[in-house]
Amino acid sequence: MEQEVQERLRQIKSRFRLMMNGVASQSMREKGVAYKINWGIGLPELKIIASEYGKNYELAVELWKEDIRECKILATLIMPANEMSVDLAELWVEQLKTQEMAEMTAFNLFQHIDNAGRLALKWISSDNELKQICGYNVLARLLLKGIVFTDRDINEFKDQAQTAMSDGNISVRHAATNALAKIH
Repeated sequence: MEQEVQERLRQIKSRFRLMMNGVASQSMREKGVAYKINWGIGLPELKIIASEYGKNYELAVELWKEDIRECKILATLIMPANEMSVDLAELWVEQLKTQEMAEMTAFNLFQHIDNAGRLALKWISSDNELKQICGYNVLARLLLKGIVFTDRDINEFKDQAQTAMSDGNISVRHAATNALAKIH
C-alpha cells in the first residue's frame, strides 16, 4: 500500500510540472507566498485532479507532508473528512504557512470534520493569526450551514471577534467580520 501511495504521489508531482503556470507562480512568490515549490496551478485544475483520485486518507497525508503549494491544496480536497481526527486537524493547522492555505483548509476540509465548531472556537482564541483566520472561516461556513451553537459559544465567538477587530491584523479582522455577518 505504501509503495502505491508513493507512486501516486510521484505521478501527481510529475503532472504538476506539466501544468505549471510560471506567471502565477512568480506573482505569488513576489507577494510572499513561500513554499519550496509553487507551480501556480489554479484551484479548478486541482479540483479536477482531486476528482480523479477520489477521497484517499493515506495519499492526503503524504501530499500534506510536501512543502509544495499544490500538494497541500490537493490534500485538503482528497482527505476524507470523516477520517480527519482532531489530532491531525490540530497538526495541520499548526503547520499552516499562508493565509491562502488557512482559507483552503477551512473551506475544503475543516468545515466538514467532526468537532469543527469546537476546534474553530479554540483556533480563534489562539495567538497565531493563521489559526485565527482558519477558525473564523470555519465558523462562517458552519453558520451558513445553519449549525446551532450554544449561547456561551456565540458569546465567546463575539468576544474574540471584537478583540480581533480592534487590534488584530487586517486579514484576521476581515475573517472575523465575515464570520460575524453570518450570525442570524
